[in-house]
Amino acid sequence: MELTENITAFHHVSIKAQNFGKTVSFYQKLGFEVVHDWSLPDFNLEICAMLHHKAINYYLEICDKNADMPTQGRKRKDHDEYIENALLHICFTVKDAHQARIKAIELGAIDLSNGEFELDLINKDKSVRVKNSLVYSPNGEVIEFLEQVHFG
Repeated sequence: MELTENITAFHHVSIKAQNFGKTVSFYQKLGFEVVHDWSLPDFNLEICAMLHHKAINYYLEICDKNADMPTQGRKRKDHDEYIENALLHICFTVKDAHQARIKAIELGAIDLSNGEFELDLINKDKSVRVKNSLVYSPNGEVIEFLEQVHFG
């Protein structure tokens, strides 16, 4: 069986939380609920939780900051504002990118976009207009709110 035939769905994104409780609480306010939590002492993982958002059928895994799990880049230090790594952002489809941004900021996110963006993604054959906004979560990961768009 080819790998492309074996993949059936996208399951989750995993993030390391500087403040586990605050990060889980933020995502719960966005509609996620904790469906399972666990610890793995062999990986120095004190607590990890799988959250699920029923309306969009999307999972988000949140692990504590001390977890010794495979990751890209170096461990974030307490006073680091930002460390670039392989995870660029988490993207949620929304009805209104501007309102999603405002609500996320009210819930503790930090504005990254100074408002919503409208961008034309152009290649030699066509242009796709997208409308989105961006915030940093209280934990520091970038969240994109993208209004419905069809790429193909």
